[in-house]
Amino acid sequence: MAALTLLSIFLVRDLRVENVSKKQLVLETVIGGISDFFKDILGEEGKAYIPYLMSVGIYIGISNLIGILGFKPPTKDMNVTAALAIMSILLIEFAGFHKKGMKGWLKSFAQPTPVVLPINILEIFIRPISLCMRLFGNVLGSFVVMELIKTIVPLIVPIPLTCYFDIFDGLIQAYVFVFLTALFIKEAVE
Repeated sequence: MAALTLLSIFLVRDLRVENVSKKQLVLETVIGGISDFFKDILGEEGKAYIPYLMSVGIYIGISNLIGILGFKPPTKDMNVTAALAIMSILLIEFAGFHKKGMKGWLKSFAQPTPVVLPINILEIFIRPISLCMRLFGNVLGSFVVMELIKTIVPLIVPIPLTCYFDIFDGLIQAYVFVFLTALFIKEAVE
């Protein structure tokens, strides 16, 4: 968290409206691209939730990448992934409640037919478990595989596999988490 805070302070220092620096241009391009990605998924109604999704995506991505430096990824702890999943499901349900009101939100559990009411209620508890276990399982699995490879063949083989497991797989897991959260938010506000 300290590294992310320091990086944020460094990146947003000396921002200008005119005569922008290359650093600011790159930063605005990246943030604009990510924001546009989420706008395409959520539409105008879900625009307010983009900062949360971007923050969680950056947190999970950086958390997964610190394994390269030899640190234990925070997302390897089920408490962290559970907290992220619970925050996401609370935001998803808030989005539906905020958009539809109390009556519309309660009514949405009986859609498309009242027969599915128990399944839709159960889904409130299944979604965070799914988000949590997917992220935790994939991060833990890649960590275990890399530790086994480092134990068996410690010199050259771990280097290209680290690129896959620590970089590619870690960033994919961040993407999947925020993408699914965005889809659930879109579903809640429709």
